[in-house]
Amino acid sequence: MKRTKILIAMALVFVMVTGVLAGCAPKSAPAAEATPAPTAEVPAVDAPTAPAEEPADENSDISLYFLLKTLANPFWVSMKEGIEEAAAAAGVKVFVDAMNSEDELGPQLDKMIASVNGDYNGMGIAPISGTNLIEGVVAANQKGIPVYNIDEAIDAAELASAGAYVAGYAATDNVAVGKKGADFIVEQIGEGQVAIIEGKAGAASGEARVKGATEAFTAAAGIELVDSQPADWDRNKALDVATNIIQQYPEIKAFYCANDTMALGVQEAVENANLQDVCIVVGTDGVDDAVASIKEGRLTATVAQDPKQVGATAFAKLLQAVKDGNAGSADAELAVEYVDSILITKDNA
Repeated sequence: MKRTKILIAMALVFVMVTGVLAGCAPKSAPAAEATPAPTAEVPAVDAPTAPAEEPADENSDISLYFLLKTLANPFWVSMKEGIEEAAAAAGVKVFVDAMNSEDELGPQLDKMIASVNGDYNGMGIAPISGTNLIEGVVAANQKGIPVYNIDEAIDAAELASAGAYVAGYAATDNVAVGKKGADFIVEQIGEGQVAIIEGKAGAASGEARVKGATEAFTAAAGIELVDSQPADWDRNKALDVATNIIQQYPEIKAFYCANDTMALGVQEAVENANLQDVCIVVGTDGVDDAVASIKEGRLTATVAQDPKQVGATAFAKLLQAVKDGNAGSADAELAVEYVDSILITKDNA
């Protein structure tokens, strides 16, 4: 009995000591919530959604037609590039057409009439002459199709007489071009005999250049304008015309040419007569062959237009006219956009 009491007492002591020790032990921390390993901080994002559809291109349903003179001349090739690049940037369908040569006045009208009956929202035209596309403009007006005139100006009086109109006009100021070329010649030679090689008779751009050059020559003291003849934009014709002028005026000191194709023919005539050291030739347009000739020290200068920018400007204005529903009117004043020219010589070629 006594032994049993001792064992019970010992058990009670053990329980008490164990409890005390448990109370003195540090309490365990509550279980921590699982957290991800540290990572670079990233911005919060919304839940993924289906990508929104791109809005339809507002210009994708617009189709424009451009009718140029010819692509046989680099000037018009550059203009075509300007139109097409601007159209691609705007998302507009565009078709650029042209003739084989600048003699096809009737066929150019046929192309325009056919396009009027096509599915185009607007038309840009560079007529071969000031009058050959007037009938086409009338047809476009009747259908409410905006027509934009490029480079070669349509004869305003004849257009009005037909009761027709265009939405606007983009070109280089060709009177200023001719004056710039002639002023340079006067500056270079000081005094002496000069001649002008004109483009095709009735071509407004060429006539404007001739007007500017003629005015500059006649206003300059000591300058004698001995001749002014057309060579129809043709190199071989210009060669023949210049050859005849040189034979008649062997002391001639300069030629101003209404385009570079003719200027290269005139330069050939000057060299054939061994006058390259005393007679200078200045062209117009700034085409690659003319610039190359200037670099070679042959052709003296050219008044460079920017046909690519003319084309891009015409495209932008025609597109705006189409979007505005503005085909123009017989009573409206013609909106004109002029693109500046630059004189190219051996110093900046």
